[in-house]
Amino acid sequence: MSLRRLWAIVLKELRQMRRDRVTLAMIVGIPVMQLVLFGYAINLNLRHLQAGIADQANTSASRALLMDMVATEVITPALRVDTPDALMHALREGRISVGVVIPPDFERRRYEGREAVQVLVDGSDTVVQSAAVQLAQVPLQSQPLANDRPLRAGAVAAAGQISVVAFYNPQRRSAINIVPGLIGIILTMTMVMFTAVAIVRERERGNMELLIATPLTRSELMIGKVLPYAVIGLVQTTLVLLLGMWLFDVPVRGSVLDVYLASILLITANLALGLLISTKAQSQFQAMQMTMFVFLPSILLSGFMFPFAGMPRVVQWLAEVLPLTHFLRLVRGIMLRGARWWELWPEVLALVAFIAVMMTLAILRFRKRLD
Repeated sequence: MSLRRLWAIVLKELRQMRRDRVTLAMIVGIPVMQLVLFGYAINLNLRHLQAGIADQANTSASRALLMDMVATEVITPALRVDTPDALMHALREGRISVGVVIPPDFERRRYEGREAVQVLVDGSDTVVQSAAVQLAQVPLQSQPLANDRPLRAGAVAAAGQISVVAFYNPQRRSAINIVPGLIGIILTMTMVMFTAVAIVRERERGNMELLIATPLTRSELMIGKVLPYAVIGLVQTTLVLLLGMWLFDVPVRGSVLDVYLASILLITANLALGLLISTKAQSQFQAMQMTMFVFLPSILLSGFMFPFAGMPRVVQWLAEVLPLTHFLRLVRGIMLRGARWWELWPEVLALVAFIAVMMTLAILRFRKRLD
């Protein structure tokens, strides 16, 4: 072995990496991204869960209890309603994660040591369910009612007066939360990569010039290239659904058609993003590298692996740009809470807007590159 020839090859590779800006960005970007995301954005200690309040007693004691609950920083009041039914409706739509119900006879229940407060929790997320249990530890200061014998100062209500009721996943089975999210993870990973690599592969093989010479418009060419992958995405969705129901008994409480409509939105969004990446990538290797830049934040910030509510506000704003974030809310709302797609219209609107922007940018960049 010649050290001189070996050193020449090493220098060649270093110079080639220096010219390849995407590879250089991956070398620096992935460690920085992982450090920032895991060190700053990921927080398993949930705080400030969106909560709905139904204070039917509306007394000084009930208001003091709510202030004590808010002081724990576990919940943040986001909605005030009059009835528990309204809280359940908001819980199903995903507008809140926790609901606090204080009945009209709160004072009597508190004094008699009976269940005085009920905390309703969206149990489809087991981490949220675990965090909400902390609310049951908030003390109720017992005070005597009129004409009753006085209690000793500082007496605390009996344990169990604040009950936590988990809906949609009372057994706290992780598979019920994970399997619907896996649909989004698989579609994000495969659809973006397949589309980005497919377009670049045509360019590398010299087939793109032949396609341009045909009467096809650029929009027809790009949409026609990605339609087969949309079918593949639906096959993957069906496979995950069937295996999830068969192996893990994952329920589909909503409409299966709504699940497929949500999946089509995510598939289209990822295909549009893959097209945009393909207009920038110069090779298949670069396309896969750029796909990693999309996939890594998606899996970490969307709420699939780590609770969305535990992230800093700035990171939550960034996560709102990712299509996987909105799909997870859609698919979990439909499959686990039985919501209909029009009840989750903000997530549908966000995905439609993402598709429109990405597809427009991809077509504009594609035309500019071919002229």
